[in-house]
Amino acid sequence: MPRPVKWRKVCCLPETNLFGPLNAKNLDEGIITMSVEEYETIRLIDLEGMLQEECAESMNVARTTVQRIYNDARKKLADALINGNVLKIEGGNYKLCEEGQQVYGCGRCRRGRFKDRD
Repeated sequence: MPRPVKWRKVCCLPETNLFGPLNAKNLDEGIITMSVEEYETIRLIDLEGMLQEECAESMNVARTTVQRIYNDARKKLADALINGNVLKIEGGNYKLCEEGQQVYGCGRCRRGRFKDRD
């Protein structure tokens, strides 16, 4: 029996989940799907400047797992940029840092936002 997949801790969901060329003729063809945890590794390593070890600690996974996720994410970004494909961020095996009141962010994310209160 295979080992169960471990949930990755994610602090921020993207504000927009669809990216691509402005002159895209057919948005349904050539869509590259990036998982939320791939997005999170790009955000932490490339935008926040974390080392892979720090990113792994933040996401609660092994450094080798972060390295694999990061490499997959970079290949997808390169494919979208070079070939003019649409990039869609969705799905994956993740849980938000603070489930409850906070929808996006855990306080460490610059874009941390709170759920609208009634």
